[in-house]
Amino acid sequence: MTGTVRSLLLLLAALTCFVRILPASADNTLVTDISSHLISVTSDFTGTDLLLFGTVTSAEGAAPADHGDIIVVVRGPQKEVTVRKKERVAGIWVNTRSIEISKVPGFYAIASNRPVDEIAPPGTLERLRIGPNRLNFSSKSEPKDLQDFKQAIVRKQTNVELYTSNQTAVYFLGASLFRTSIHFPANVPVGNYVAEVYLLQDGELISAQTSPLFIKKFGIGRQIFEFAQSYPILHGIAAILLALIAGWIASAIFRKD
Repeated sequence: MTGTVRSLLLLLAALTCFVRILPASADNTLVTDISSHLISVTSDFTGTDLLLFGTVTSAEGAAPADHGDIIVVVRGPQKEVTVRKKERVAGIWVNTRSIEISKVPGFYAIASNRPVDEIAPPGTLERLRIGPNRLNFSSKSEPKDLQDFKQAIVRKQTNVELYTSNQTAVYFLGASLFRTSIHFPANVPVGNYVAEVYLLQDGELISAQTSPLFIKKFGIGRQIFEFAQSYPILHGIAAILLALIAGWIASAIFRKD
């Protein structure tokens, strides 16, 4: 074997090893799942945690040299919200204005392996609607202080733990496996949810995957909920009657004592 041929073979072997080691980030893919696709809300429901897990693989099916960054977003059913603004009039705080805002998620949670602002540029985060302040709320009216109304929604939802952000909650287990946990409080709304997982490399979106999630009421709670949704007036009357009956029974017991 001549020296030239030997050199070419050595170079080819070196290039082969280099290609196998070099992370082909554009070819990295996600495989994800959640521990349960159905959360049952019963009369004794006090909240629950949902496990989301997955792996990052290269085009060859092996663990990549750089797993990149993971952002998990769980979005709940959208609804329309009426936001009222209070102002001081003659020394009294009164509601002076109100605005209807739609496309408001009833639940919104973020988890990532590091702060999202360090993972991707603002343009990418805005496009993917990652972050409560980047949600695509809409309103028929466009007052100058519309942003103040939107921020009021985010504050309220955050205070009742329906909007959360834990930007150090995604943990990598080895070179490619990762996991995180999303908490759903007792007041979580029922409906259809979606869990989105984004894989980013050097600020660029490489891969994404979504998983459906359903939160439903079961038992007597479901029957009451469906009755209230179908017959709101009758439900209100029934609630008042039950309160009156309970008050009458309590007063009768105390009179006997």
